[in-house]
Amino acid sequence: MEIVCVVCFTLVFGLSSKTMDQSRKRKFSPVWDHFDLITENKVKCRICSQVLSYSNRSTSTMLRHYRARHEMEERVNTPVISPGASRKQAIDEAVMNMIITDCQPLSLVEDKGFRELVQLLEPSYVLPCRKAIKTMISQRYEEKKEQIKKELKSAAAVSLTADMWTSMNMEAYLAVTCHYVNSENHTLCTSMLGVEHFPQQHTAENMAQVKKNLMQEWAIAEKVTCLVTDAAANMVACVKKLQIRHTICIAHSLNLTVRKSCDQIETLTEIRNKTKHIVAYFRTSTTAKEKLAQVQLQMGGPVKKLINEVSTRWNSTYLMLERMAEQKESVLVSLASLKSDIPQLTTNDYKIIEETLRVLAPFNQATVELSEEKRVSGSKVIPMLKMLHLSLQRNALNVTTETAINLVENLKRRLLETLCNLESLSVMTMPTLLDPRFKTMAFLSASKANDAVKRLKSECAAVMRNAIPTQMEDAQAGPSTQPSDSNPDDNLWHQLDIEVKESKANSNVTTDAIIEVQRYISEENTPRSQDPLQYWKSQRLNYPTLYKLAMTFLCTPSSSVPCERVFSKAGEMVCKRRNRLGPKMLTQLMFLNKNV
Repeated sequence: MEIVCVVCFTLVFGLSSKTMDQSRKRKFSPVWDHFDLITENKVKCRICSQVLSYSNRSTSTMLRHYRARHEMEERVNTPVISPGASRKQAIDEAVMNMIITDCQPLSLVEDKGFRELVQLLEPSYVLPCRKAIKTMISQRYEEKKEQIKKELKSAAAVSLTADMWTSMNMEAYLAVTCHYVNSENHTLCTSMLGVEHFPQQHTAENMAQVKKNLMQEWAIAEKVTCLVTDAAANMVACVKKLQIRHTICIAHSLNLTVRKSCDQIETLTEIRNKTKHIVAYFRTSTTAKEKLAQVQLQMGGPVKKLINEVSTRWNSTYLMLERMAEQKESVLVSLASLKSDIPQLTTNDYKIIEETLRVLAPFNQATVELSEEKRVSGSKVIPMLKMLHLSLQRNALNVTTETAINLVENLKRRLLETLCNLESLSVMTMPTLLDPRFKTMAFLSASKANDAVKRLKSECAAVMRNAIPTQMEDAQAGPSTQPSDSNPDDNLWHQLDIEVKESKANSNVTTDAIIEVQRYISEENTPRSQDPLQYWKSQRLNYPTLYKLAMTFLCTPSSSVPCERVFSKAGEMVCKRRNRLGPKMLTQLMFLNKNV
């Protein structure tokens, strides 16, 4: 019995000692905050659940895994808190981060329920008052502003988007976002420069002055390569006054193309109106809504609401018709049981809807893809429109109803007009040529592609000329054929010598530019899934001049959707609980929210 007790004591004591040793070891390595020991020689990552080997009490494997997979993600997602901050400062900043990120009202810190929650979680903590939160937000705004200014200073070029918005308080705002390539990691970055209160009249002069002031404030006036806006007359006139390159938002162009093409077809308009009445009935009548949900469940499908059309967005028409076609049987059964007198869609109507959706599906895909912020999109505009044109040619052979045939013809005519104009604009052709995925293959017109290559060679030669000293300086610094005490102005051949040297230098530059562009164009296109910015990062030594041009033109966005997203968030901020929010504080909150 004594032997058994001794053995048990030894095993327990030994195991406890071993566990204590391991726990002591873990205390000395912060990496254990992200891993659990599951067996003696296995650990499990708390973030991604991957199991790793653990031997000889070495944390090297865990450290390598964390740094490779999670360190950057943790830095991005963790609120910025200074290392020496006290517990109170840390919670203060966390509360401020929540107000900024979740669009909470400043009065949150005075709400009874929130104060009780905080008191329960941290009894010794005292919430800051509303005035203190305002001060903290203003300080964070100035800090973030300086940080973005430093990033913009190192950017080779920037592109801007701009749009107007009116709040629920009937206050007008002008938003400007900035797009540029990060010079260190070669990623596309988007920063909001400001949401400026705009009480004055919306004239081109006033709008140009506000944008000019913003560009000067951010020290980017000489770096702006393009401004993307909608097609409003005052916006177009504003850009002309600023004398910078301008392009119309492709999302607005597609919207007008599809909207006008659909409106011209009377049969399709009647079907849309019928569909809208049916959707409105199911969305406004609680009885009809419940009946539709009941029928959907009985048919073994999920409950889905019908979607209504929004006049300003063509793709809402597509989504409305798509949902109606998907829920065709549920809608027919529901209307029959409700004995409604609403005109129903006929079999022929559904046939037209089916073919209309087939024609419009590529346009919906293009609208979604060209509205991205995190990837290069400006270079996609011309190839995307070419693909839409080819899809219309294919659909022309497959559709049978007169409505769909007319829709295809209307779209082809309007799309060709838009594509023809864009293939002549350098602000669109340069990004396309400098995208190694597309180059000249993106163009529908071979002659327009050749013209674009010529412009690229000219741009390349211009950059090369700016990168070398002027020939006049070389002539003055170089050896002279005259005696040292001779005055160059008195030399009969001095001017001719200078002109010969300049001509030779220009000839060399032009030749070098042609060679560099031709080498690049003749290379095989990269896969469409590859990031063009990472391609240029790896090829910056092979094509040094084209690299500079790529950093200048590939930051151009295809649409002004980034500004519209700003206003979507602004609409959440200026709500009933925040209708007293002043323009200055709204600007700071929007700036911090979009520049997290």
